[in-house]
Amino acid sequence: MSGGGRTSEAFLWDLLIIGHTQSLTMNSVAAALLVWILTSPSSSDHGREKGWPTHMACSSGGLEVVYQSCDPFQDFGLSIDQCSKQIQPNLNIRFGIILREDIRKLFLDIAFVAKGSSLLNYSYPLCEEDQPKFSFCGRRKGEQIYYAGPVNNPGLDVPQGEYQLLLELYNENHATVACANATVTCS
Repeated sequence: MSGGGRTSEAFLWDLLIIGHTQSLTMNSVAAALLVWILTSPSSSDHGREKGWPTHMACSSGGLEVVYQSCDPFQDFGLSIDQCSKQIQPNLNIRFGIILREDIRKLFLDIAFVAKGSSLLNYSYPLCEEDQPKFSFCGRRKGEQIYYAGPVNNPGLDVPQGEYQLLLELYNENHATVACANATVTCS
């Protein structure tokens, strides 16, 4: 229900009646439609989850990785090709995002947590001014990054259990470029 106890259907009916009895300009119709969209229950926060949806990065071979963006302003896409308990040294991923910040320098921080205890904290420079490692280094705010390719890692066997990962990409000004809370489940 919108303000004053009226339903959105009653508001639309009144709008139709007004349209038949008065000459409406395109601006007044657009304004009325916008008010209806913003006040209708389906567009309000009632009954909706807070934050971004949970995405599946991979699920097969006894390993499942799901993530949710922890950046309040934007979501991003990530998928992992070879999903297995035995993580291969050259893991292929796909990652896509529209930049809200310039990235002359880009850093990745990873925090690995199991049962409330920190197991690993890792920081790695992805882009440095004198040594850009990836083609997207140097991109500017508003540009799109789409990376599909290998990510070098030591290769490891994931032990059985559930683990939390906090992944954060940030630039030289410590502004968040992307952030994710991930859950890794190995059965």
